[in-house]
Order: sequence, then C-alpha cells, then structure tokens
Amino acid sequence: MTEQITSAKATANTVRIAPRKVRLVADLIRGKQVGEAISILKFTPKAGSPVVEKVLMSAIANAEHNFDLDLENLYVAEAYVNEGPTLKRFRPRAQGSASPINKRTSHITIVVKEKEEA
Repeated sequence: MTEQITSAKATANTVRIAPRKVRLVADLIRGKQVGEAISILKFTPKAGSPVVEKVLMSAIANAEHNFDLDLENLYVAEAYVNEGPTLKRFRPRAQGSASPINKRTSHITIVVKEKEEA
C-alpha cells in the first residue's frame, strides 16, 4: 500500500532580514488558501513580503512538480520563521567608545497541504 503525500515544503535559510519583521508577514498567510495568500503578500507593504512570497511560490512549485498535488486545493498549513545566525557589527560612538549592532538573519519555512475532500 503506497501512502499518498499531501504536503510540500520550501525553506529559505539565512535571509538578511530580522525574524521579528518576517513573522508579522508569515502570520498573515497562515491557514489561507494559496491564491488568497499570494494576493495578500502582493499588497502588504512590509519588508518581508517579497521574501515570503518567493518561498511560498517555491513551495507551490514543489507541490505541483514533485508531488503532483492539485493547486486548487492547496492551503498554507504552516508558516514559521526561526532565527538564523546574527552578524555582529560595531558603530563608533562619542569619546572613542563603540556600540554593538546585531544584523539578524531568518530561516523561513512554508508548508502547503492539499485539503482533503469529504
């Protein structure tokens, strides 16, 4: 008996944008139909929107080409953002001192699933 695969996943690792900013965008599309999620991302004026959209499109392509899933029944099952490595930099300040700057990176993961028809 072969088990039917009903989900596909895409990740983007070490993206140079803070996870806190990307999570705001990922929260908007979680649980939505794929078409609705794409239109939400297109019209969201946030810095993380283009990156999340690219990962979503990759997950959709994986679902279509690798697992032969039906695009009409796909929805965003999981969308989460983890913290990647932090680039540590220093900014010169008054009287010869310095203050640290953390340039944070993100690992973005999106899983799309096919809705089961009852």
